[in-house]
Amino acid sequence: MAGKNQHVVPHQDGWAVKGAGNQRATSVHDTQQQAIDAARDIARNQKSELIIHRPDGRIRDKDSHGNDPFPPRG
Repeated sequence: MAGKNQHVVPHQDGWAVKGAGNQRATSVHDTQQQAIDAARDIARNQKSELIIHRPDGRIRDKDSHGNDPFPPRG
């Protein structure tokens, strides 16, 4: 079974990684790229999706790490 989708969202201290439905951030990072890298590792381990949000909260990008016939470029 797939794990929770991982969201990269704006945070008062930079950028946060949050599991879907979680109130608390899994981790907080200075830059969005650091948060994306951390969230991608979690999503890959859990075979879930990575959802990257813009500073205004809208979704910027999605990256699936589930049963994707076309794995993401490393």
